[in-house]
Amino acid sequence: MSKEFVEKVRINLGEGIAGSVAESGKAILLEDISSDPRVAHREMVAAEGLKAYICVPLRAKDKVLGVLNVASRMPRKFTTNDMHLLYAIGDQLGIAIEHARLYERLRKARERLRRLARQNLVAEEEERRRIARELHDETSQSLSGIALQLQALIEMSTISGKKDDEYVSGLKKVQSLTVQVHKEVSRLISNLHPALLDTLGLVPAVRQHAETRLQPLGIKISVETKGNDRRFSPEVEAALFRFIQGATGNIAQHSKAKTAAIVLEFKPNTFILTISDNGQGFNVSEITDVEESGRGRGLFSMRERIGFLGGISGIESEIGKGTTVWARIPIGQEVEYAENKSPGS
Repeated sequence: MSKEFVEKVRINLGEGIAGSVAESGKAILLEDISSDPRVAHREMVAAEGLKAYICVPLRAKDKVLGVLNVASRMPRKFTTNDMHLLYAIGDQLGIAIEHARLYERLRKARERLRRLARQNLVAEEEERRRIARELHDETSQSLSGIALQLQALIEMSTISGKKDDEYVSGLKKVQSLTVQVHKEVSRLISNLHPALLDTLGLVPAVRQHAETRLQPLGIKISVETKGNDRRFSPEVEAALFRFIQGATGNIAQHSKAKTAAIVLEFKPNTFILTISDNGQGFNVSEITDVEESGRGRGLFSMRERIGFLGGISGIESEIGKGTTVWARIPIGQEVEYAENKSPGS
């Protein structure tokens, strides 16, 4: 049959020979289709010069999914063996079609879940940004004001010549506590959403986070870039930062490392991120899923974030030989998006 014939002909269930086969699930053999009264689109059959014809159902799980049409422009008689062969082919095609449909439904379901999860992560990041902004604008500013007021009271007490050491000592303790709380709030703000991520981008934010997270623990940290540093979209930068945040958190809590290194490699169409340490390492095969205790949740979340960006990630470790965590994502479209925006937009 010509391509034009196949593209133009549309037959409803029960209409014509093919429609009857689709409805009944039983094959039809004809020596000359052009003379059969059941033919739909007779003029096109005549134009194609079709004669011998057989139509068999495409079945899967006792359900007809379509039909297979075989026609010849030469008069001939299809045999029972021909029909059985086409039945077998039809059943195989039916199963293949059913599998393809199931795969497509599964793909669409996974894509929907991926979109929903990605939307949740975007919403989570927006909420983190909002809370960080409110903490900075309200709580942090208020604590700074309290600390300044306390300092003023201490200085006034000294200038006035009052010798109430207990009073001054109490003020200093309150001031010290206020400063400590202010530092803790600042740390929370940075963990929620570092301001540098919005203003200067991923590399400065990563460097600041790694140094403040690991250096106080005595872990020497280096942050290295390869290739041309560039800005990504806020969504991508946030996901990469959370990945690094998770990795440095694991180094701080579990590695017992002395040194760690973060390498950010910018290639034309790919971004590669590597975080390694010289700590005690662990058996990767022991963590295959999230356990009830919560073990493995952080690694799963890190892998999930990279997956939403269309990338892949992995972890390599041996007991006594440290750990390396890596991620690789495609960045072509994201680079174009980010480079067309000003850093503050």
